[in-house]
Amino acid sequence: MKHIEDLLQSLFVMASMVEARDPYTGGHLWRVAQYSRLLAEAVDMPKDQVARISAGGFLHDLGKIGVPDHILRKPDRLSKEEFAIIRTHPEVGSRLLQGHPLAGLVIKVVQSHHETPAGTGYPEALSGDAIAPEARIVGICDAFDAMTSNRPYRRGMPVEKALSIIESELGHQFDEFYGGTFVELGREGLFDHIVGYSEEGIPLQECPICGPTIVVTRKHVNGDHLFCRNCGGEAVLERSDQHIAVHPTGQKGSAAELATELNIDLIQELVKSAADHLNNTALTEASKGEALL
Repeated sequence: MKHIEDLLQSLFVMASMVEARDPYTGGHLWRVAQYSRLLAEAVDMPKDQVARISAGGFLHDLGKIGVPDHILRKPDRLSKEEFAIIRTHPEVGSRLLQGHPLAGLVIKVVQSHHETPAGTGYPEALSGDAIAPEARIVGICDAFDAMTSNRPYRRGMPVEKALSIIESELGHQFDEFYGGTFVELGREGLFDHIVGYSEEGIPLQECPICGPTIVVTRKHVNGDHLFCRNCGGEAVLERSDQHIAVHPTGQKGSAAELATELNIDLIQELVKSAADHLNNTALTEASKGEALL
């Protein structure tokens, strides 16, 4: 099992490095993984399938490693040409996974999470049942998080508005069965502890100077100095059992202080959870790159 955990961790670390390049998406991968897990559980999928789908939710954007920083971090809406580059990330991610011993666990999610039931998605314009169930689930969760999260050019929308958009697009942009179940779960309040959080119990913090996410992790304590990955601004963490906030100091971080810092504790927790629920058959199929659902 230790070997499997090491292989999974290599993928999760790679995904976290990709996410760290974008100062606005802190916590996106964790949130999509949590939404995906809840949705898969709600439709009574077996535990090993739930684990694969949750892992796929965390790894779905691996291909964004191939998107240049000036596009990934652009503070305005993308041009047609820039969006065309963004649209290459599913295929880039799929190629990146080729040869990895556990590629079969998540490759369909990475390749197809932007496909739609109506065939209007990318990269292959698949439709209906040609889209793997795990990709349909993660695609819904990815879209919901994008709608409810802040971006450089707009604020995140209220949960109900995002759910209403998904509901209006059932059968066209979103799978009717999985999407309908997702909307029900959202209206029951089952996502309230995830929306606006970067991990369990830790609400997202914004840079007081320029707006992007300042990542707070479970290891950070009151008085720690944190840094915006966009403007380099320093902020002091105010933290108690009931409250988390950041306050600017007016200083800038050094090169060492602004270096990428991964949340290894969270990664290891997610890896262990996935490994504990993957049975031997699933792992054998994954190592062969076979279909898993």
